[in-house]
Amino acid sequence: MDNRTILDNLGNRDGIDRRGFLKCMAWAGTGVLWVMNGGIARSYGLSQLFSPDRGTMNKDVLPASGDFSFVQISDSHIGFNKAANPDVTATLNAAIAKINALRKSPSFVLHTGDLSHLSRPDEFDSLDQALRDAKTGQVFFVAGEHDVVGDNGKQYLERYGKRTKGNGWYSFDAAGVHFVGLVNVLDLKPGGLGNLGSGQLEWLADDLRDKTASTPIVVFAHVPLWSVFPAWGWGTDDAAQALAYLKRFGSVTVLNGHIHQTLQKIEGNITFHTAMSTAFPQPAPGSAPSPGPMSVPAGKLRSLLGLTSVNFREGNHSLALIDSPLDPGTSPEQPKDDRRSQGDAAPRREGDVDIMNFRFAPRTLTVAVGTKVTWTNRDDVPHAIVSVDKKFSSPVLDTDESFSQTFMDSGAFDYYCSMHPQMTGTILVVAR
Repeated sequence: MDNRTILDNLGNRDGIDRRGFLKCMAWAGTGVLWVMNGGIARSYGLSQLFSPDRGTMNKDVLPASGDFSFVQISDSHIGFNKAANPDVTATLNAAIAKINALRKSPSFVLHTGDLSHLSRPDEFDSLDQALRDAKTGQVFFVAGEHDVVGDNGKQYLERYGKRTKGNGWYSFDAAGVHFVGLVNVLDLKPGGLGNLGSGQLEWLADDLRDKTASTPIVVFAHVPLWSVFPAWGWGTDDAAQALAYLKRFGSVTVLNGHIHQTLQKIEGNITFHTAMSTAFPQPAPGSAPSPGPMSVPAGKLRSLLGLTSVNFREGNHSLALIDSPLDPGTSPEQPKDDRRSQGDAAPRREGDVDIMNFRFAPRTLTVAVGTKVTWTNRDDVPHAIVSVDKKFSSPVLDTDESFSQTFMDSGAFDYYCSMHPQMTGTILVVAR
């Protein structure tokens, strides 16, 4: 891809070429440091923690690093190359550089899902190669919905789930903290949210049974375990049962990705925290027609991408969460939603359904028996069509790819996107 293509993809004419895009570090956003003590959280703005001129940590402001630390990264989407970020490997490498610049190397990295964009072997290979440069002891993973497309997570489990249970859940202990990795992106129901499932919930109850109430718990999964915005699928439908198992513990931190932005919530003894993406930002809940990649000027992109550092102080069970955008500095603006409006998604001809802004248009299509219906993906993210009765399904459809199905019987055929189950539609087939 040449410089002019990147300029066109970014949708701006500011003269930034590829090198300028990768090096532009002048504009930046903010993050929050959370220090937890007995369920009380204290926050620190990143404007306090970084020197604006050099982008380095200010040791005089940064709280003590403690006895143990780890870093969370999320939503790398290796393989994505659209306007929102034509070089996601470069921004992942920038996040890794920040990890390597920490004054104390973290014990490990947690990646909370969507390692890849289309679950392709070369995408996983590129992610693995980049993470080899991280100065850390180990990397732990949980799957995102983009990591399990096409094969229901088989390749992901072969690579990253050899010592896990069921569909990839597991736990481990480090420095007195019990870590639990959960999977909530498989077996998604039409119109539903993320899902843990009864088998995983039973395992979780058993896993926590012998832990004392004073044990600090860190749970990490891809889709948030609290209802951020159900209309966009930003939540987990059976999370209440999992959270019930955690109520007896004095210190619980729940880390998630999926929504590509930092949001925090404290509910009793549980602090919920969603992480920025290393790939592209998404709109704030409900602020746009749908979720999805947001395009911003090249110089502002890295302010909306980042990582999370978590420091544990043995003895007083405190956790400090530091949200670090790839650039430190002033507060970011809300990204502009410059995607095509839903009004532009009208079918082009009889039998056509456009997939745009995480919707099927039209949502209900009436056709005659014998009609071939064609779905075309106009979004910058992949979708996969599955009928509720499992009579037809598409391969994963990347941008501008299509799938067709001929309907020879009359009736109502409901379907949904297996990756984004809040997306539903109906084909109504009538006799000629």
